[in-house]
This record gives sequence, structure tokens and C-alpha cells, in this order.
Amino acid sequence: MSTLVTGAITFALGCYALASILVIVRLVRGPSAQDRVSALDLLYFHAMLVMLVLSIGHRNDVYFEAALLIALFGFVSSAALAKFVLRGEVIE
Repeated sequence: MSTLVTGAITFALGCYALASILVIVRLVRGPSAQDRVSALDLLYFHAMLVMLVLSIGHRNDVYFEAALLIALFGFVSSAALAKFVLRGEVIE
């Protein structure tokens, strides 16, 4: 793998780590439940992107499957949390 690609992967992972730290701060200090739900959704998204970057770096397809599962569970949990925040119950 070339030096440019390795540097780009390292830079991307560093940016995602910094963004995830800022999202965790919002998750902890969020003034409302809606802020916490959106921060948790963004944290799932960052985890998916990190898995995709690692897949490119390690040249392994297993990471793509893990990223797909993270995206699936992130969407379902975000929908359930949004419904709970709006109505106070998940199952009607």
C-alpha cells in the first residue's frame, strides 16, 4: 500500500476519533433528549465509517459486513429512540 493511502487512512481515523470525542461530549452534556438521540445516531455513523476505513486499510471484506450491521442496528435504534422521545412508548 502506498504512503499516500496509509497517510490518508491515518488522517481519516484521527478525524473520526476527534469527531467521536466531540459527539460523546454532546451525548453526556446534551441539554435535551433530542440532542442525546441525535448524538447517539451520529456515534453509530462514525463507527460505521471507521469500520469502512479499516476495511480499506486491511483489505478485508469482513469489516464491510460489520459496517452493514452497524448501519442496520443504528437505523433501527434511532427510529425506536425517536419514537420513544416523541410518544413515551416504543410499542403501541
